[in-house]
Amino acid sequence: MSGTLYGLGLGPGDPELLTLKAHRLISQAKVIAYPAPDSGESFARSIVAGYIPEGVREIPIVIPMRSERFPAQEVYDAAAEDIASVLETGQDVIVLCEGDPFFYGSFMYLFSRLADRFPTEVVPGVSSLGAVTAAAGLPLIARDEVLTVLPATLPAPELEAQVRKSNAVAIMKLGRQFAKVRSLLEGLGLADRAVFVSHASLPEQMACPLAEAPETAPYFSMVVVPGRDAHV
Repeated sequence: MSGTLYGLGLGPGDPELLTLKAHRLISQAKVIAYPAPDSGESFARSIVAGYIPEGVREIPIVIPMRSERFPAQEVYDAAAEDIASVLETGQDVIVLCEGDPFFYGSFMYLFSRLADRFPTEVVPGVSSLGAVTAAAGLPLIARDEVLTVLPATLPAPELEAQVRKSNAVAIMKLGRQFAKVRSLLEGLGLADRAVFVSHASLPEQMACPLAEAPETAPYFSMVVVPGRDAHV
């Protein structure tokens, strides 16, 4: 019998936002895999470092930090085979994933490669969107309003078209796209409702009106424009 593949959502970064189920699985784990940069520590691993038992086998999934389009398919192909070789022995594998595994989560790329071959369980986590609105102290949508979640990496015309037809908007993956997003929202007259949040739930968290945001934004940041009914 093969082992089970677990995709664990770890939440946005604060270890106290880890679910009880994720904590239990990590504390009992024999094999743990996680995304890691090619230099520096893994953010996913750092969230739960205090809960990882001694002697656990670790499988870092090294993602090169460069500007090419992600995911790097060959990285996930290789990682999937490494994990499959463990599952075939009957051992479970815990895969750590920042935020929620299926909300822009890296685990989805392993899921697509392995879920049809091995028993798989996904453990949801607090998403970055939930953490951002909590950090901002900001209700996002109410009643019949529609929320649109957009990656800032969309071409400017497509991003603008999506924002124009939305009641409320969350724009993720800011990084180098921040100036484009800020200019777009200003041009649409939405900047006065927009809130900027970076590093939600972490000690360096920042939450402020878009007009007061810094000139540059880290990748782990978001701009939200709440629906008008959310304040009524």
